[in-house]
Amino acid sequence: MTATVAIEHVEKRYRAVRALHDVSFTLEPGRLSALVGHNGAGKTTLIKLMLGLIRPDKGSICVLGENPAAGEFAGRRSLGFLPENVAFNAALTGRETLAFYARLKGSDAKQGAALLERVGLGEASRRLVGTYSKGMRQRLGLAQALLGRPRVLLLDEPTTGLDPALRLTFYEILDELRRDGATVLISSHALDELEGRAEQVLIMNRGILVADGTLAELRALAGLPIRITLKLADPVARPEWLPNDAVIAHDRCDIAVVDHAGKMRLLRQAAGDPAVTDIGVAEPTLDELYAHFLRQQERAA
Repeated sequence: MTATVAIEHVEKRYRAVRALHDVSFTLEPGRLSALVGHNGAGKTTLIKLMLGLIRPDKGSICVLGENPAAGEFAGRRSLGFLPENVAFNAALTGRETLAFYARLKGSDAKQGAALLERVGLGEASRRLVGTYSKGMRQRLGLAQALLGRPRVLLLDEPTTGLDPALRLTFYEILDELRRDGATVLISSHALDELEGRAEQVLIMNRGILVADGTLAELRALAGLPIRITLKLADPVARPEWLPNDAVIAHDRCDIAVVDHAGKMRLLRQAAGDPAVTDIGVAEPTLDELYAHFLRQQERAA
């Protein structure tokens, strides 16, 4: 599968500050990728490079087969971008704002009305943007980014200000785009939101890409413990197959295993024992993986 975005050995400095150091990764069509890291990790610089707003000091960037910083970047109209802090002309209505961006992008202005309905701004489409709340402006920004059904969508903290129902709608829209083959990159601190949705996780720290892979790959690489919780019918009678480090409190038993084989072995034993009335499994979360890889990189530095 041909990558829609390819970053190769990219370096970027702002005078004495090293923003990016030897960063390489690819983004594939039909995939949602998460770009995570603290403020100052280099996420915004990467997005600016992909948009062609700045040039790298070293390395190469290819978006939809071209250099995005080239003067005649034909793929620009196939990019959608939502910045973290959206700003629009307060004197225009929501409908007028989308019509303006549709003209800039060369897309069908009629698409704007449907997008405003989709992001929950249909009834407010004729109101001045200056009367919009922060969450409404964020939704307008999302509608703007979706104009023309982009092939590459770059989103910086896209769910800020959205209520839970609109967050679900937002991810439904992204799922539709992905099914059509779009590449979606989300830069966000909301790791719990991304955990069940991102097919690729890119972890940045101080301008360095410290981890890149699927959630399963990062879990295997990190080797963090898997937590298994058992509910026992009789907490006094300890099953013989329980490991020595199992912790029993009342009718609950907590066990930590470090690999998939150990997890499956323990689950088979628990499932075959009538003394076990319930089983729970908690894999390392994205938050825990993020903290692990940052600590690992800090120690190596």
